Amino acid sequence: MIIGTIVATRRWIARGGSRDAVETVALVSVPFGIVGARLYHVITDYQLYFGPGRTWYRAFFIWDGGLGIWGGVALGAFGGYLVARRRRIRFWALADALAPGVAIAQAVGRLGNWFNQELFGRPSTLPWALKIDPQYRPVGYEQYATFHPTFLYELIWDVAVAIAVIALDRRFRLGHGKAFMLYVMFYTAGRAWVESLRIDPAHHLGPFRLNDYVSGIVFLAALLCLLWLLRNKPGRELVVEGDRSVVGERPGSRAGETPPVPASDSFAALDQSEPSALDHPTTPEHDSGTAERAGGGPR
Repeated sequence: MIIGTIVATRRWIARGGSRDAVETVALVSVPFGIVGARLYHVITDYQLYFGPGRTWYRAFFIWDGGLGIWGGVALGAFGGYLVARRRRIRFWALADALAPGVAIAQAVGRLGNWFNQELFGRPSTLPWALKIDPQYRPVGYEQYATFHPTFLYELIWDVAVAIAVIALDRRFRLGHGKAFMLYVMFYTAGRAWVESLRIDPAHHLGPFRLNDYVSGIVFLAALLCLLWLLRNKPGRELVVEGDRSVVGERPGSRAGETPPVPASDSFAALDQSEPSALDHPTTPEHDSGTAERAGGGPR
């Protein structure tokens, strides 16, 4: 969480936001995310807590393990939206800044699966296969000693997602939620592959695990949103926070230009690229209209 917040803060400042905005949002969205992740787990694995011989109050024992990423992202985003609205922060601009940091936080979180010897995959004899102690091997797999480290695969994928989103954001100057949609699409694509290797108990609908269907639905929804945004919301927001953080405005500059950023700030420098190929062509009339809009407030 700390690493992800640092990355997100630097990206948010590069977009013109205030330094404390991400920390303020994180103070709300992180607890919301933990609650949402636990709720998703309890709902999708209700048989572990409800029914004959089960103790329902163990659903509150979060330290026993059991979190679902989908619930965490959904409720965490809702908590972030509440704070963003209260502080007059453009939510989707903030989501774009947060996206790589969220992926990095997910990657670091996967290390816990290694310590707990959980969420590994099918038996494997590959050189990087993970040795699992007998007491942690699933029923029916007691005779196998080494398994696919699927949490390691997801960790590597999450880091790759963060790098890809940063690179594409630098190249195309993504805004209005486009970087976040790319994060969602990349993550769900990798998660679907990882799910195909896992052998831990899970609900199935036909031949596929429940999370496979969730990944597919979320991927398609993000793809449709991205296509709509590319068509209707080119470029980035001019105002990201309140009515003072106008990206690209400085004394003597035209609206829409981006101020220089110290070269030492690598994450901030990622946002200082040439205008996106996705932006509309610039004409004198277009410049004039943009300047008028920038002077009149957020669009």
